[in-house]
Amino acid sequence: MFPAAALAEIAGCFSFWAVLRLHRSIWWLLPGLVALVLFAVLLTRVDVVEAGRAYATYGGVYICASLAWLWAVEGVRPDRWDLLGAATCLLGAGIILFGPRAG
Repeated sequence: MFPAAALAEIAGCFSFWAVLRLHRSIWWLLPGLVALVLFAVLLTRVDVVEAGRAYATYGGVYICASLAWLWAVEGVRPDRWDLLGAATCLLGAGIILFGPRAG
């Protein structure tokens, strides 16, 4: 669910980027808004009890998805520092998601 939510959020936010920074038609916002609603719905479907923990875990996935977007859509290949940073974030997200909890 996290990767699908990330794709929806990035696509939705990119529609605003396209309109405000790349001077695309305002009509780009319609699918962007739909994508942002889809993002919110998908994030509520993850199997994590606490919202804050779900959001924190999602952050690591979002960073990796953003770098994939950078490469696939914007044509800029992530460098080793991007990849190291993303791996560090995923490790942190895994610790948050799978760490042992008291009680």
